[in-house]
Amino acid sequence: MTIDPQLDHLVYAVPDLAAAVSAFAAATGVHPVAGGRHLGRGTRNVLVGFGGSAYLEIIGPDVELPADDDATVPFGVDTLTAPKLVTWAVHPPDIEAAARASAAAGADLGPIGPLSRRTPDGDLLEWRLASTVPAPLDGITPFLIDWGTTAHPATAPGLPALTLVELTATHPDPDAVPAVLRALDVHLPVGPGPAALTARLDTPRGPFVLT
Repeated sequence: MTIDPQLDHLVYAVPDLAAAVSAFAAATGVHPVAGGRHLGRGTRNVLVGFGGSAYLEIIGPDVELPADDDATVPFGVDTLTAPKLVTWAVHPPDIEAAARASAAAGADLGPIGPLSRRTPDGDLLEWRLASTVPAPLDGITPFLIDWGTTAHPATAPGLPALTLVELTATHPDPDAVPAVLRALDVHLPVGPGPAALTARLDTPRGPFVLT
């Protein structure tokens, strides 16, 4: 299948980042590289590229720098008991228009806000985000990101890469999800069933599935 060109990244949230990195590397033959810390929010991430301007984010608790007392931990990482492909992001050409369209179609992502993090090399990445917790429609519809003038993380030198072969979903209300996808002009095959995303990857050690 063709992966939507607006795909920015998949979010694989885990309760133990070190354990998840080891398991992913053992299963795929590719070792994710450090992305950075989300200071004050209690999380850090590692990345694997998909080629172009898309990547996989594996995000988990930052055991050394926990969240501020009044912070919302991204993607419910602090409540996870097992790894999960929780949602995905797209980079629309106009994030304000996309946020309005998503809300009108039934997936209100809340206000667009600025965020930033430092890479391990000290470079500052800045972006704008429309995302809320809990995610509307169980995270099956995407949240929105705009990197502005920041270099896209998928283009970072030395980022290991895998091939994203397919991204599909199921949802108990499969009619509601396509309405949002149409409003955002993005494509995702959705069938009936429990809320779930499934990513099929081609790796040096063969096919690998994230759910």
